[in-house]
Amino acid sequence: MHIIAQLSAGQGLEPGGWRWPGEDKAAFINEDVFINGAQLAEKGKLDGFFLVDVPAISDDIAKTPQGSSLDPIVLMALMAKATERVGLISTMSTSIKEPYSIARTMRTLDLVSKGRMGWNVVTTGNPRALLNYFAGTPEHGEKHGRAREVWEAVLRLWGSWPEGALKLDVASGVFADDKLIQPINFQGEYVSSRGPINLPPSPQGMPVIFTAGGGEYGYNFAATKADAMYGNPPTLEYAAAFWQQLSASIKHSGRNPDQFTIFNGIGVSIASSEKEALERRIALDELGEPVRRQQYLSHMLSIPIAGLDIDAPIPDHLLKLARPNRTDHRSQYAYDLAMKGFTIREVLAHGPINYHPVFLGTPESIADKLQQWFEAGVGKGFNIIGDSGLSSLADFVEQVVPILQKRGLLRSEYTGSTLREHLGLPYRNGFAEFETKSAHAI
Repeated sequence: MHIIAQLSAGQGLEPGGWRWPGEDKAAFINEDVFINGAQLAEKGKLDGFFLVDVPAISDDIAKTPQGSSLDPIVLMALMAKATERVGLISTMSTSIKEPYSIARTMRTLDLVSKGRMGWNVVTTGNPRALLNYFAGTPEHGEKHGRAREVWEAVLRLWGSWPEGALKLDVASGVFADDKLIQPINFQGEYVSSRGPINLPPSPQGMPVIFTAGGGEYGYNFAATKADAMYGNPPTLEYAAAFWQQLSASIKHSGRNPDQFTIFNGIGVSIASSEKEALERRIALDELGEPVRRQQYLSHMLSIPIAGLDIDAPIPDHLLKLARPNRTDHRSQYAYDLAMKGFTIREVLAHGPINYHPVFLGTPESIADKLQQWFEAGVGKGFNIIGDSGLSSLADFVEQVVPILQKRGLLRSEYTGSTLREHLGLPYRNGFAEFETKSAHAI
């Protein structure tokens, strides 16, 4: 299986994680937290370490650290120099960045890391972030049209300096073959770039292309334009069905599904027993915003639970009226937990309202769940997010990873040096391969 680790703003999955004993309360501005996170991922021989980017303050800053903070590109440069093998994946938005800026920045990092970069291609929908860059917000079609153009322009720029063009021939005095390094003269409806790029390819050619978009656009982008995808499946059944459908679409576009990985987002809460793990999550909930979480649970179950005793099960007369909310795939899990007689606090602690499924329990039970998902065919990969922050990531690497390695499910040593090698991807540099295999979908 393939695993990457994530720390959002230096914190973990839970809003109250920044208050957890032992965590750095100001992790969001401590570069060492991120560097240590990447080093932990490398210690576990994981495929990579991932950073998101939301360049704005959200409306819950009074109580909760932001989803991202320090510029991920600066952090990636620091992490590249502090590690040797682990992949480094960063978000750069097509909505607020120009093609040449993305191409040059990512190529620089790919060279600095000796071929370990991944570019998470996303659009920006957050109005606060967009208004930090523009006077208004783009229309839906414009946002996606621009994204496709930026993606193509970036790949064409990377390919404008092909492998072999850098000669460094001291005897002849030839530094580079300028006949091979040519402008791209890209002119789209939304962006343009003359090129060529001013840097040669890295040992892996170009960064691995990730995507995290949802909906029809995100699905089609993954099937035709990406090497890997972040998934947010509410259940094992959903994850397996999604990968089955996506792999068929990848194959239909003329590409090889075996050279594509879905990294399913999974939160983990690790303890010496399931009871202790549940107690840990209850304590984390108390440090967050339990009232808001209770309100959302009410929405998921389609019944009013405000004012009920949070340490008691939902009364029978309300349970008879409860129904999983059809607009949220996670609601069935919340409903099942409630029907088992768990208290409201315990239902919330199991994580049904979390953005990612939560695996809680002992290291062995969490390894069991990861193995169950992997063997069910969910796209080979997992994006692991600890519940509190750096310490919970350390628990995963030191306690769960060795179990997976002993079972032969996870590498014990790196066999390659680039992110493409970690993911079983061939060398690639530029737009040409996508152009020939899936031109009808571009």
